[in-house]
Amino acid sequence: MSDTYFDKYRFESDPRLLRSIAELMMDHIPQDAEVLCGMELGGIPIATVLSQLSGLPAAFIRKFRKSYGTCQYAEGANIIDKRIVLIEDVVSSGGAILDAASMLEADRITARTAICVIDRQSGGFEALSQAGVELRALFTMQEIESAVT
Repeated sequence: MSDTYFDKYRFESDPRLLRSIAELMMDHIPQDAEVLCGMELGGIPIATVLSQLSGLPAAFIRKFRKSYGTCQYAEGANIIDKRIVLIEDVVSSGGAILDAASMLEADRITARTAICVIDRQSGGFEALSQAGVELRALFTMQEIESAVT
């Protein structure tokens, strides 16, 4: 829990702001990336716009495997044997990315890089690094606080 709330859906639902954020995030995409994987729910609009801008296909990673139909946790582009990048809006502890990485690992898919708009700097970077996932953030909490004061 944090005492600072980001109404992230405000930037994710504004087409001009979302596009501007995605344009800035383009430089954070690894050169060898093959699929951009948006994390449910906040990473999905970001991954979609990044896909449009970069030409890379997008997949959408659910928090839990569907309990009906195909019973998949990943929808969209094929991620098997691909170099994927996880896309998230805000990272706090890194737990959602770690959970996704665990599901992916069970299918022998390795997530080596995650990109987020905001790193809250509350342990996520370190937890992901320890798990072998590089976190690339567009903004850190420190940068946001410095800009506001």
